[in-house]
Amino acid sequence: MRTAIFIAVTAFLVHTAPAGDQAFQLGSLFTDNMVLQQRAEVPVWGQASPGAVVTVQASWNEHASTLAGADGSWMVHLATPAAGGPHAIDITCGTTGVHLRNVMTGEVWLCSGQSNMEMPLRGWPPNDTIMNSGRDIPAATLPEIRFYSVARATAPVPERSCVGAWSECSPSTAAGFSATAFYFGRELARTLRVPIGLIQTTWGGTPVEAWTDAEYLSRLARYDSTLIWLREAEKQFPAFKKWISQLPVIPPVQTGGEPTWDRSAFHDEALAARVVADSAWPTMMLPALWESAGLGQFDGIVWFRKQIIIPAAWLHRDLVMEPGPIDDMDITYVNGIRVGGTETANMWNKDRTYRIPGSLVDSTVLSIAVRVTDQMGGGGMYAPGGKMTLRLADGDGAVSMTGSWRYLPTAIWRTSQFYSLGTDGKLFAARPGLPMEVGPATPSALYNAMIAPLVPYAVRGAIWYQGESNTPDPAFYQQQFPVMIRNWRTAFENPAMPFYYVQIAPFDYGTERNSALLREAQLMTLSLAGTGMAVTMDIGDPKNIHPPNKTDVGRRLALWALARTYGKEVQYSGPLYAGSQTIRNRMILTFEHAGTGLVLRPGKEGNGFLVAGPDSVFREAKVQVRGNSLTVWHPAIKDPRAVRYAFTNTAAGTLFNKHGLPASSFRTDTWMK
Repeated sequence: MRTAIFIAVTAFLVHTAPAGDQAFQLGSLFTDNMVLQQRAEVPVWGQASPGAVVTVQASWNEHASTLAGADGSWMVHLATPAAGGPHAIDITCGTTGVHLRNVMTGEVWLCSGQSNMEMPLRGWPPNDTIMNSGRDIPAATLPEIRFYSVARATAPVPERSCVGAWSECSPSTAAGFSATAFYFGRELARTLRVPIGLIQTTWGGTPVEAWTDAEYLSRLARYDSTLIWLREAEKQFPAFKKWISQLPVIPPVQTGGEPTWDRSAFHDEALAARVVADSAWPTMMLPALWESAGLGQFDGIVWFRKQIIIPAAWLHRDLVMEPGPIDDMDITYVNGIRVGGTETANMWNKDRTYRIPGSLVDSTVLSIAVRVTDQMGGGGMYAPGGKMTLRLADGDGAVSMTGSWRYLPTAIWRTSQFYSLGTDGKLFAARPGLPMEVGPATPSALYNAMIAPLVPYAVRGAIWYQGESNTPDPAFYQQQFPVMIRNWRTAFENPAMPFYYVQIAPFDYGTERNSALLREAQLMTLSLAGTGMAVTMDIGDPKNIHPPNKTDVGRRLALWALARTYGKEVQYSGPLYAGSQTIRNRMILTFEHAGTGLVLRPGKEGNGFLVAGPDSVFREAKVQVRGNSLTVWHPAIKDPRAVRYAFTNTAAGTLFNKHGLPASSFRTDTWMK
């Protein structure tokens, strides 16, 4: 037995906590069903009354004790055994105790990024689906894999806690968990035959700077003014947290599936009525996203109301309401009666079309009420083309619904919970102000709320799928991304922490080459020790930024981990450009990770290779595979100077090694930035 006692004897800590320590709590990650990193000194931490004695006893005959510090924080370290379990852990503080059950030791991985890492195994139907999910969800009874999902949250300063809990992998839990992380974890579990813990902390549409600590952002001069605002927000944020903690929580209806809420909790009957005393509500010009129309950064529920005057000839006739897309969900009422709604998440870009029966059209003044729910990013009735109309269902004529609408925020969404703001507007008006609006794109905001509370949990490594939101400035991403990796390694007290990431897939971003340059920045990040990159040039969709094939994404990340972290003899990378030489009118390209040879597959739009001479004019190249090298040329170019491969937004991969792993896009020139 190894016993670690960490009790500091100091003059001012001579008392013990009350018998029932009301301040005692565990760090957010310490719940039933958790996975601890095997064969490691794992930290266990929490809060208690200053000076309180905290004892941690593990069922594998390991225990440690410590005193809570002057700020109430405490931490011990436990030596964990080889993979196995289930174990139990008891944490006591006076007469207060917590008994953690079904604890496993195994391999723990942090899984983070934006929407392609966030995208759940069930997908976001109807547009964003996951290949093979119909087969893999029913087969996901895999209790050796454990999930922890961090609830979305933002903060201007590092937080100590987050919302989440560990659960065993089952068809119901896997369906809502990251598909990429699921397939990564499943591959590790099958190969290593040990418990796997996956911690998902993701938020769609977010940039890399949001996931980076302010201290590290300070090394990049671009953030000087933002960091000044964040330091000012640090003084005011406690008042905001106190304000929101006093709001009533609106609990979801327990259905066993996706969380739903009783409509009465959102005041539908009262605020959708034909006559509502809304004259004191503020106004907003629609269409618009509410962030840019006066409401500011806000996630939650906002009611919109407007009186629409229609021609007398429309009385008692069926009408069609076309408000355009609504970000993200809505329920729409006319004269107090529901006429339609879109209550499924991820429908922010779906046009709404609702039929109004003639029986409701009993006056030339129609009362329109729309309850809009937004849980991330922009929100509101934004109709990109500026068209919001009401028209006859079976005739000509239309009335515009654009213009001034009354609005009222009635619930705020934070840490995956709705907090009620009531219906008189007073609570929202009393919301403490901050010197800047803190949202999911705010530099350091996600690090503070969704990474800092996890630190320093013992993890083997991290996987990452992000980059799409940084395509407008690829050159700066080349600086930002390595800074974030170094930041996380320091925070988790693991300078060599493996960090494996996904190179973004082809997609039509609407500009000529930004994503190719972003992929190049990701490729260059491989120069940072302990990193690895899963290439997706062959499994993207130029028309969908969320490709459905997450099976191969997770498997390719797992190959890096199996080879580089666990020492398995597997081919883990596709070909990576290594160098070139020119012989007469041909360029000879060599590659790392060519394996037993290169393969060039036919593409829909040629082979993907371009070659240029001294004039910098690129022409479609001829390519010949010669074992582990390529010969590239064009008959009209006598002095070739540069080659580019798949170096556009949408070009699909054609170059592979014989293990079926695709090559990264690349260029041999530096002519464009």
